[in-house]
Amino acid sequence: MRLTLSEQGGADVDTVWQRYARPVLWSAWAPQIRSVETEPELRAGIRGKVRPVAGPAVRFVVTAVDHEARTWSWRVQAGPFRLRLDHAVDRCGPSGTATRLTVTGPAPVVLAYAPLARRALRRLVRR
Repeated sequence: MRLTLSEQGGADVDTVWQRYARPVLWSAWAPQIRSVETEPELRAGIRGKVRPVAGPAVRFVVTAVDHEARTWSWRVQAGPFRLRLDHAVDRCGPSGTATRLTVTGPAPVVLAYAPLARRALRRLVRR
């Protein structure tokens, strides 16, 4: 299944991109994340673990990053389940931001993750 979510907010586009580009900041806007173990800057090829608030750590690999276009993709694996997540950040209006997330994976997992992802995206783009 493939599902695309999007949100708009008042945060500056460069601020939002930095919230993605620095994995140590992910837990500040994604309430389902307790911590992240990886390199300090987002780049293709990095691997790591996301430690959720509940449940076991989730392994990931970043598959693509384009800092100029403000897009990035990664694959996560939790037990037997794999998801692909594609992110984009765009300027929206004179000072706001739009963000988009496309999640691809098994339908039950994608549908279960969608409410958490939507909440995180709202927090990501707010001031």
